[in-house]
Amino acid sequence: MPEGIIVKALSGYYYVQGPDNEEPVQCRGRGIFKKRGESPLVGDRVRYSHTENGEGTVEQILPRSSELVRPPIANADLAILVFSVIRPELSLILLDKFLVHIEHAGMDAILVFSKLDRIPEGDEGDRIHREMEAAERLYSTIGYQVVKTSAHSGEGMETLRAALAGHINVLAGQSGVGKSSLVNALVPGLQLETNEISDKLGRGKHTTRHVELILLAGGGYMADTPGFSQLDFAELGIDEIGSCFREFTDYSQSCKFRGCTHTHEPHCAVIEARDSGHIASSRYDNYVGFMAEWKEIKRRY
Repeated sequence: MPEGIIVKALSGYYYVQGPDNEEPVQCRGRGIFKKRGESPLVGDRVRYSHTENGEGTVEQILPRSSELVRPPIANADLAILVFSVIRPELSLILLDKFLVHIEHAGMDAILVFSKLDRIPEGDEGDRIHREMEAAERLYSTIGYQVVKTSAHSGEGMETLRAALAGHINVLAGQSGVGKSSLVNALVPGLQLETNEISDKLGRGKHTTRHVELILLAGGGYMADTPGFSQLDFAELGIDEIGSCFREFTDYSQSCKFRGCTHTHEPHCAVIEARDSGHIASSRYDNYVGFMAEWKEIKRRY
């Protein structure tokens, strides 16, 4: 029985890329999956059989190395988090919320700052450059690779291509940040639908409506995913938000109290590191805000 990878799920069908990388086989899932409460996901490695009508059946889902709730994808090992530096402007709160999601899933992340070619001249452009460079210094210090790109001019694209090779990559970010433009630049001839930012709303329309893995020339896959701007901690099942902040790890082991929340306890090593400048105030403040949001969600439910 051949093995393959689900590269697209649409209207009850699963499209399985076989070992020969030929045209994906359109498959239905076995009824037993529904009875077991299982659901095949894009990215799943599966065993499948061929049917007489030229289609196929997904017979078995092989063990997963990772699973994301939103976007729903299995076995991804690298997240490409795309944030534009202009329209919509870079939001560190949203960036940190994405990183909590990715760290919780046990994945690594590359931060992509897009639309460099859209930065205007003058005072506004100088401000954008300062904010972008400050964010690059901060997240590089924490341990994330930061790539500055322009899909139109090609800036940073070779660096990004090299980073994607050999991985199942999740491309994620707020609507309108240029994800589809990046994929079109990475995979010439693909021509995913793109949309300009709405002047009234200040954000883009959702141009990608389903999760699909795109085979990359350098090896590996890219998942272009539907845009989204909200990540619900309750939906993700995240309890230990502090463990999703990389820079907290070394300090949290020195906190006086076991199970320290790093918000109010005396002799908290994380708070002391914030006060001494070893942990960025912006990151710590976002953590406190996320904790408050999580507690409010728990209180309601």
